[in-house]
Amino acid sequence: MELSEGASLGPYRILGRVGAGGMGEVYRARDTRLDRDVAIKVLPGGFSKDQAAINRFRREARSLASLSHPNILTVYDIGEQDGVTFVVMELLHGETLRSRIRTYPPSCDQAIEIITAVTQGLIAAHAKGIIHRDLKPENIFITEDEQIKILDFGLAKRFYPDGIQDRANLPTLTQETDFGVILGTLPYMSPEQARGEELDPQTDIFSTGTILYELLTGKLPFVGPSAAVTLHKIIYEDCSAPSTLKADLPKQVDAIVQRALAKKKENRYSSSSALLKELKQYRAGSMATTQKVEIRSPRRVITPQI
Repeated sequence: MELSEGASLGPYRILGRVGAGGMGEVYRARDTRLDRDVAIKVLPGGFSKDQAAINRFRREARSLASLSHPNILTVYDIGEQDGVTFVVMELLHGETLRSRIRTYPPSCDQAIEIITAVTQGLIAAHAKGIIHRDLKPENIFITEDEQIKILDFGLAKRFYPDGIQDRANLPTLTQETDFGVILGTLPYMSPEQARGEELDPQTDIFSTGTILYELLTGKLPFVGPSAAVTLHKIIYEDCSAPSTLKADLPKQVDAIVQRALAKKKENRYSSSSALLKELKQYRAGSMATTQKVEIRSPRRVITPQI
């Protein structure tokens, strides 16, 4: 169902519709209790009786609500009214990373800045026992003040981080997939994800490396003319170093990308913290010889990612 301007969901008054997609419709609304504008995401009417879709929708809300980090979208509330399931989120103004790539391709140092922020968000998620499983430019948002936000935890999966003893306090995520089921966006999947294997945080590291490769070169590291060919490339074929496509890229950046994209997990970064350490080392060296990096593009307002 489409919500009309002036309609209410609990204390939230609808101000207008700002976007729609396959798994959600987003409205701008006013929180009448706290006197602030928010984004409200609701399931499209066609999914109102689809229990799997409802569960995924709620799972995303619970995943996000359990996280508190400046590089992750903030969820304020979740509710249901008159058969409408909805999530209340911070209202973002800016553009997705996909839009930025198309209109204002980043420099090498800008790409590293973006991926550093994404990695910081992943560290927070992984520390809470949450794997994103669907990292891609469409699920990364750049606000008007250039803050990076990870979006869409609809495919998030729970795992048990080493060192966490009190597992009862980990966020509850209903896992509805079995071994051998592939979920995610094909060109950004890790080899183990493409094989339908059990996943851990290193799958997000591989996806992050894929995004970094695309930011640096304008091309995906593993893609073919069909899904089957792309899967084969992800699982079996090594990609060329980014500098073979852009000769001015530093070898240190080549090394970061290639380690993040290692086929075998034992050759990949062992954690998002390990990846962040090398990103910061590169940035420290780069900043020593150049001016402060800006990832800013001409300002504009884009509807929130859904």
